Amino acid sequence: MAPLKTGGVIAAAALSFAIVTYFFSYRRRSNSSTRENPKSICPSKSKNGLIGAIGNTPLIRINSLSEATGCEILGKAEFLNPGGSVKDRIAVKIIEEALESGQLVRGGVVTEGSAGSTAISLATVAPAYGCKCHVVLPDDAAIEKSEILEALGAIVERVRPVSITHRDHYVNVARRRALEANIVSEEQKNGPNDCKGGFFADQFENLANFRAHYEGTGPEIWDQTGGNLDGFVAAAGTGGTIAGISKFLKEKNSSIKCFLIDPPGSGLFNKVTRGVMYTREEAEGKRLKNPFDTITEGIGINRLTQNFLMAELDGGFRGTDKEAVEMSRFLLKNDGLFVGSSSAMNCVGAVRLAQSIGPGHTIVTILCDSGMRHMSKFHSIQYLSEHGLMPSASSGLGFLDKTL
Repeated sequence: MAPLKTGGVIAAAALSFAIVTYFFSYRRRSNSSTRENPKSICPSKSKNGLIGAIGNTPLIRINSLSEATGCEILGKAEFLNPGGSVKDRIAVKIIEEALESGQLVRGGVVTEGSAGSTAISLATVAPAYGCKCHVVLPDDAAIEKSEILEALGAIVERVRPVSITHRDHYVNVARRRALEANIVSEEQKNGPNDCKGGFFADQFENLANFRAHYEGTGPEIWDQTGGNLDGFVAAAGTGGTIAGISKFLKEKNSSIKCFLIDPPGSGLFNKVTRGVMYTREEAEGKRLKNPFDTITEGIGINRLTQNFLMAELDGGFRGTDKEAVEMSRFLLKNDGLFVGSSSAMNCVGAVRLAQSIGPGHTIVTILCDSGMRHMSKFHSIQYLSEHGLMPSASSGLGFLDKTL
């Protein structure tokens, strides 16, 4: 029996040696193949161009606010999108739907009236679809926004701020520019044609805005929290972000509290809490001439857009310019977060909601963009000093107005 046992051991050893030899041989071939063909390196983890890098932003715990309130306050870091803001999402959705419907063709020009972020996002993604961008923005928007747009190759047209009912409101001018491009395209149809027509993005009324967040941002927040969240709060400009996210979250769990935070000069707080856009005094003509008399950009409005009408809200809070400025400095000092004006206002709203529902809850808000495109106003010492908005050296949240 001894020879049989020895033979078995020798056979087993030979088999093991063969397996080990094959393994190392395979590794050498695999490594060699990878070096020869770099495209084979983790192809499933690469993004499909610029557009593939938009969305799926991280949800980060804002430590200072969480510890101060006893709630888990989480911020969706939208400033990490390629174009630097939450508006990248709607730029992609608007252009893709327009291309699919035939309203826009490659070589065409996308026009938009914007205070900055949506314009920058459209100018960022339009070339990826073979399109151009023409932006009309109010001339009181931070100058760095128009500089960024020009660097991105967009045509930039600055106009004076006027009411939306005025023909020269930046949104109305942008609509005209698209119509003019279509006329030029038609006239050149039988000749050398450098113009492929225009398409007005219409971020305020185009429900692609809402769908971008209902189909994208909302589901991401739900998945990232595992469905364990109690509240969501955000400001509204076009209304697409707060509408898409609130509607999605409410459909998943109707007990999630969804709130608006509204800046000075906006009528949305009154609409959400009282059912009317203006108070009696405002209706009697005592409203500010410029309803957007606020340092925050891109949020606050005095009309109901088609996007905002899709929102499902439980209530609203007011925020002040001073609170937004103070909050931005508080976050920078305590968390290293350098945020823009709307992001800061959203965090004011997150604290108000936390104080409203009490400790032990999870609240999500949107960090729309960073402070990099707010240097000449919101983060300018000179500008803040001239407008009486210089931040204090507060170490806590005592700067929040207790009367609101």
